[in-house]
Amino acid sequence: MSKLFSPLTLRGLTLRNRIFVSPMCQYSAQDGLANDWHLVHLGARAAGGCGLVITEATAVSPEGRISLGDLGLWNDAQAEALTRIARFIASQGAAPAIQLAHAGRKASTGVPWNGGKPLTAAQGGWQPVAPSAISFGPGYPEPRALAVSELRELAGKFATAAARAVGAGFQAIELHMAHGYLMHELLSPLSNHRADDYGGPLANRARFPLEVARAVRDAVPRELPVLARLSATDWVEGGWDLPQSIELSKWLKAAGVDFIDCSSGGMVPTAVVPAGPGFQTPFADAIRREAGIATGAVGFITDPAQAEQIVATGQADAVLLARELLRDPQWPLRAAERLGAQVRWPPQYERAKPAR
Repeated sequence: MSKLFSPLTLRGLTLRNRIFVSPMCQYSAQDGLANDWHLVHLGARAAGGCGLVITEATAVSPEGRISLGDLGLWNDAQAEALTRIARFIASQGAAPAIQLAHAGRKASTGVPWNGGKPLTAAQGGWQPVAPSAISFGPGYPEPRALAVSELRELAGKFATAAARAVGAGFQAIELHMAHGYLMHELLSPLSNHRADDYGGPLANRARFPLEVARAVRDAVPRELPVLARLSATDWVEGGWDLPQSIELSKWLKAAGVDFIDCSSGGMVPTAVVPAGPGFQTPFADAIRREAGIATGAVGFITDPAQAEQIVATGQADAVLLARELLRDPQWPLRAAERLGAQVRWPPQYERAKPAR
């Protein structure tokens, strides 16, 4: 029996397999509204056999977008636009999930295929906000440091967006605490130089992410899982690292988070990341063992045997695929064939199913 294709239960949600669609920004929304591109992009991966389909980083406020093309969930119209997508994903046997985010100091940039540079006011840009007035890097504007009252207000916006997501039919909520965006910026000593209750010791730097986790947990039905994506390390001396990630994961578990999606990096543009097949899997393994929480491994996972080995040996409870699913939306169906697993094909595609 393939472990990769065995069910995984998180709270009251049972997933048909352990292959998750990693959140991938599409930079194709207008005014935060999902459209046909998002339906086809996410729907194809659901029809292709994934167990959990997670949307791209979806901003909880307009200024929390990375770009003008990001999805948003700060109003009811955006929730309505996402409803048909969640419904279609579920109709294909996958569970729809949404990643809620705030870009912090990395907000207000152009789309990648136009260079991804910070936007000017004339281009529709805005001043980013962050824990401290420290820019992401050369050429990036200095962000405005958030007041304590604003941080507390933002925690409420995450909770409100989570409630909208549940109303739209999403069955899991992921909180984006990675890749140099706002919650990661609070966590890392490289970007958080505050002298109040939200800066300094680890417990203070973790305060806002934990406040968000508790607020979202309270806003979501008990039977639905809450996930968190972490950058397990900044890959920079003196930055956020794996021991701190393990401690945070313990606190997140106590706050009601059910699963840690283990990524890394994104805090500073100068970090040297030793990227390669499975390079982040040890983070998922360590957090799973030492924090006692379910984890997902992500990063250059491309081969079915590799994915099977990760979950079969207990290094992670699931794998999250990104680029490989862009190349091949039916990767799970092909992986099942390679691993000898029986899976449901969409009836419209059954004529292409290999004969056994």
